Amino acid sequence: MEKLNYSELVQTILKSHFDNLKDDRDETEVQLILDVERHHYLIMVAGWHKQNREYGSLIHVDIKDNKIWIQSDGTEVAVANELVEAGVPKTDIVLAYKSPFKRQFTGYAVD
Repeated sequence: MEKLNYSELVQTILKSHFDNLKDDRDETEVQLILDVERHHYLIMVAGWHKQNREYGSLIHVDIKDNKIWIQSDGTEVAVANELVEAGVPKTDIVLAYKSPFKRQFTGYAVD
């Protein structure tokens, strides 16, 4: 079986989230950032909601050593679940937002 192209898969998933988010924000800009050369993929939010500043990553995924590292995930569905549904083995997904100690209990890769 041919190995999935993780970069293309991550981009597809993030583009789908971006398309669903970009029209839901009033004064807040949603940015899709794809650094394919260095394997950093993000959806960022920047702007204002009412009188409060909104800034940060909704989703941040890196690919390191042929594994998908989920640095942050602000989705309800969970990017890890989407990756597994697309055929990525759990052993190739690191929930980097969990402490290294807690990763051993997640069912996903430790590092």
